[in-house]
Amino acid sequence: MITRLNDPKYPRWAARLRATGGCRQPIHMRGRVLHVDRATGRLLHRYTTATEPEGVLHLPCKTRRASRCPACAEVYRADTYQLIRAGLVGGKGVPASVTAHPCLFITLTAPSFGVVHTRREKNGKTLPCHARRDAQSCPHGRVMSCTARHGADESCLGEPLCPDCYEYMGSVLFNAVSPKLWQRFTDALRRRVAKTAGLTLRELRERLTISFAKVAEYQKRGVVHFHAIIRLDGPEGPASPPSAWATAEMLTHAVQHAVRAVTVTVPAAGDEPARILRWGRQLDVRQITMDGELSDQAVAGYIAKYATKAAECVGTLDRRINPLDDLAAFNLREHPRRLIAECLRLGALDELADLRLIQWAHMLGFRGHFSTRSRHYSTTLGDIRADRTAYARDEAITTGRLPLFAEDTVLAIAKWEYAGKGYSLGDALLAAALTGTALPASPTSGGGDAR
Repeated sequence: MITRLNDPKYPRWAARLRATGGCRQPIHMRGRVLHVDRATGRLLHRYTTATEPEGVLHLPCKTRRASRCPACAEVYRADTYQLIRAGLVGGKGVPASVTAHPCLFITLTAPSFGVVHTRREKNGKTLPCHARRDAQSCPHGRVMSCTARHGADESCLGEPLCPDCYEYMGSVLFNAVSPKLWQRFTDALRRRVAKTAGLTLRELRERLTISFAKVAEYQKRGVVHFHAIIRLDGPEGPASPPSAWATAEMLTHAVQHAVRAVTVTVPAAGDEPARILRWGRQLDVRQITMDGELSDQAVAGYIAKYATKAAECVGTLDRRINPLDDLAAFNLREHPRRLIAECLRLGALDELADLRLIQWAHMLGFRGHFSTRSRHYSTTLGDIRADRTAYARDEAITTGRLPLFAEDTVLAIAKWEYAGKGYSLGDALLAAALTGTALPASPTSGGGDAR
């Protein structure tokens, strides 16, 4: 750290660090970019990393996981917020008239796989977890009752009262097939809307567009549930209003039917029988309004918040797990350890190989995208990032760091190579001090090798 502070190129290094937005694990790139006039071959501008500290350029890692890099995750969260809100109130190419379209916010939950510790409140008062007057003991000798009034941050929340009774197999299999359940739900929803309107699916597509945006959230018991926005548009998407018969009430009934109608069958594997998995009985369907508790800002903020999270609330690992790893060597609580072990056990069965449970054991079986949207919902993350890139380029031209030239008359010749990742321990200390962020739990060396 002292060596870095005394380096003549320290101001340049600090400026590059701030340019990454305080990224915790920046990517190191080595190379150059030449801007050449297409007509004359004259060199207009040249950039090379040879003039940078240590001869490398730091780029943000752009991860969405807040547990990996809070700075880059915050950028992803803000982009997701803008994307979601644009589909509710307009902007980013979506007309403001979209606010008049019927729009619902729904929550699809997982079924129960056993009794777990929970925190319940009523009228601002915390209730006992699972108080039972005549509680019976399970086959393993544990009394299935808990009279404790758990705090919001207690580690036991989500853990089963009896781990031996809990259906760990059902939990990880539900996570694995939940993306397929969502796909079948959306298909069933379109069929139900078409049937209600007396139309075929082809006729429905010509008169109505059903747009979605969803995010997955882990419950502390280790299963995912989905929060989704469902909006009804005309045949041309958000630019056209839906038909008069396409109301929020009609959509609510269609959602309730589709949730009950869809299932996914997991084939028998080894000694395990086939299982039929479906959504849980709890279903929350509410209409989004421009004011009140469920406003556009509240919904967009809620979805964007969970777009940067993963299974860390359960206590699992934030990296892929090798089947040869000794789980007892990791600092894991019993519940996430059993969930991971069940993924590894089921993933070794040939009949379940397509679920890729071993590769996604650290995610407790879930391998889908955390945040997705349908084609016509609103703008895309790619468009938002392209706008940011264009803004940065205009700013570089304004400040004189890049010459002004027409892009169609210039040939850009670039050569880049990967040179490492992360910070050395000394650089990590300085980065944390300069950006006001927490020190990384596992800093890497300047060459990118984990220590």
